[in-house]
Amino acid sequence: MGKGGRRSKYYTHVEPYLDKIPYWRKDGLTEEQIAKKLKVAYSSFRKYKDEFSAFSAALKKGQEDLVQEMEESLYKRGMGFEYEEVKTYIEEDKDGKKKKRVEKITKFLAPDTTALIFALKNLRPGKWKDQKNIEHSGSVDNNINLSYMTDDELEKELSKYEK
Repeated sequence: MGKGGRRSKYYTHVEPYLDKIPYWRKDGLTEEQIAKKLKVAYSSFRKYKDEFSAFSAALKKGQEDLVQEMEESLYKRGMGFEYEEVKTYIEEDKDGKKKKRVEKITKFLAPDTTALIFALKNLRPGKWKDQKNIEHSGSVDNNINLSYMTDDELEKELSKYEK
C-alpha cells in the first residue's frame, strides 16, 4: 500500500506491463522514457526498481538483450557480411497487363575497420591499446649560476642539498 493506505501505482501502472518492459529496453528506451510510458514519476520508477525484483529483472533482461544484439551487430560489421537486396519492378507487357518482377541480388558489405579497431582495443587492450611515446631531444639544464651569489647566499643555497 502507498501513502495513507492508497494502493501503489506499481500494481496499476507497472506490473501489467512487465512482459513489455524488456522489449522497450531492448528497443533502446532509457529508464526515464520507460517511466514516462508507464505514466509514473521517475523517482517512483527508481523506488520500484529497488522494491520489486520482477520489475528490476524485466529491465535487466531488456538491457542484456540490447547489449547482446549490439555485440552481434558490431561483430557482423567488423567481419563484413553478405546480405540480399530485393528490388520489385512492375512492368507492363504488350497487351497492357501488369506483371511483377522481383530481382534479388546478393551483396557483400566489406569489414569496417573502425568496428574492428574498437573491438580489438576492448577485447585485447594489452596488444591493441593506443600508445603514446614521448621523446625528448636536447638536454635538461639544472645548473645554478653561482657567480652572482655572496658567500652567505652560496652557503645557504648549498645547505639545501646537504643531508
